[in-house]
Amino acid sequence: MIVYHGDAAFEPNVTRSGNVFVATASILEKDGRLTPLGELGYFANEQSAMRFALLSATAFIEGDELPLSPVRLSA
Repeated sequence: MIVYHGDAAFEPNVTRSGNVFVATASILEKDGRLTPLGELGYFANEQSAMRFALLSATAFIEGDELPLSPVRLSA
């Protein structure tokens, strides 16, 4: 799904990796390029991951610092 924030567009995404959901987002540039923000965080459910992807992408577009993920995974 493509989301518009001001005059910018982005695509939040959630994928499942084992028992966690991974939040990602990509910014769609006006010249057609895609700027991926990478893995933004890991979550226990899909809804939380999507909310965080939305929050992170809008922060990036507005020039704010990206929020810290509430969960850190270690090897």
